[in-house]
Amino acid sequence: MSATYDVAIVGGGAVGSSIAYWLTRDPAWAGRVAVIERDPTYARASSALSASSIRQQFSTPLNIALSRFGIGFLRDVNAYLGVEGEPPVVLGLREPGYLFLATAAGERVLRDNHAIQRAENCAVALLDPAAVVARYPWMNLDGVVQASLGTANEGWFDGPALMQAFRRKARSQGAVYLHDEVVGIDVSASRVSTLRLRSGESVSAGVVVNAGGPWSASVAAMAGVKLPVEARRRCVFVFDCRERFEGAPLTIDSSGIWFRPEGRYWLAGAPPKPENDVDGLPLEVDHSEWDELVWPPLAARVPAFESVKVVSAWAGYYEYNTFDHNGIVGPHPTIANLIFATGFSGHGIQQSPATGRAVAELIAHGRYVSLDLAPFGFDRIAANRPVIERNII
Repeated sequence: MSATYDVAIVGGGAVGSSIAYWLTRDPAWAGRVAVIERDPTYARASSALSASSIRQQFSTPLNIALSRFGIGFLRDVNAYLGVEGEPPVVLGLREPGYLFLATAAGERVLRDNHAIQRAENCAVALLDPAAVVARYPWMNLDGVVQASLGTANEGWFDGPALMQAFRRKARSQGAVYLHDEVVGIDVSASRVSTLRLRSGESVSAGVVVNAGGPWSASVAAMAGVKLPVEARRRCVFVFDCRERFEGAPLTIDSSGIWFRPEGRYWLAGAPPKPENDVDGLPLEVDHSEWDELVWPPLAARVPAFESVKVVSAWAGYYEYNTFDHNGIVGPHPTIANLIFATGFSGHGIQQSPATGRAVAELIAHGRYVSLDLAPFGFDRIAANRPVIERNII
């Protein structure tokens, strides 16, 4: 059995569902939209397993713009995603900011990034160690020579709730969600002609969007396209501390670890060792990361964290763009009806509102209207034209 849609979106996480939402709300659009999602429980989806934070402190103006729209969207989420007759969307948005700590070796990059952020009118402040301790007296600033604090528009929220709100609203506006999996893609005359599904059915569409997250490279490969996106595992540890600190930011330590409060508990994580940072590891927590990578610098930075208890942990995938760690958004240069929205390398949940809007505009209007994402286009890969983002977490 075959079905035909105007747009088929492969992947129903935050990015894919955002595209479906924005497209079905656009007055200029009257077509049929299908979202193909193999797991409606989202048990392994990056959107469901994200630490769900948002920041303006990037080194690339386009990333700043994406997240700037995102924070406004989150604050006013019910105006966008509220569904009549349904409970309001509750994201629990908190905005204590991000705090980046730099040693002498990292001070120049921190200052260079700060100059870019200020040129983009970001609310950021450079602080010396004394100023940091005055704000957060529970920190030990040994080795730190400079810090950057987001004084507004940065924090964290309930990412899975955002994803589900996108999905619910998109469906209320007419998007069709298919519980199925793409297992084959037929390309004819430089166009995707058919998506073959595991159920045995098939889908034809005027436009196909690859929003497959950490699995988007395998989706692309079915169309004969090599996509530099890998599923890189990241572990998040939840720990309890008897002491309480009010107004704590999300801190990016000079060691590379990060930590932030979450209700009565704290979250923390760290990039894995290079030899363990490979594609497609099982979504199982590597508890050695806590013992070897996270806890030692954590306890050194916050003396109260010397005696803490890990109460739980989880692992999720970054859709990691190995080319330049930025999103890959826009059309394929030779397969005319194939569009990408993937490779955000940990920024996808915060950039999903703006990315969805941009891709929907591209489909409905044939161009970007609100924010030009052409610099993140697929063609930069073949041209070896990376967009360098120095603030990767």
